[in-house]
Amino acid sequence: MTAASPAAVSSAQHEVIEVGAEDLPVFCPGPKAPLWSMHPRVFLDVARSGSARCAYCGAEYRLKPGTVLHGHH
Repeated sequence: MTAASPAAVSSAQHEVIEVGAEDLPVFCPGPKAPLWSMHPRVFLDVARSGSARCAYCGAEYRLKPGTVLHGHH
């Protein structure tokens, strides 16, 4: 997972994280999240719409452009 550039962060200052097929299933907080940002783990469905937002911290997870998902519906 990689964080997007500062220009890609939403106006509400929430983090945008691009994920690929290798990152599925997507959950927040992610494996590289700092200790101060911990909250209960939630799994997010990015396969259906291409993005999902965490209800706890507002971080948005988006599929990288061109990502091909196999076996995910």
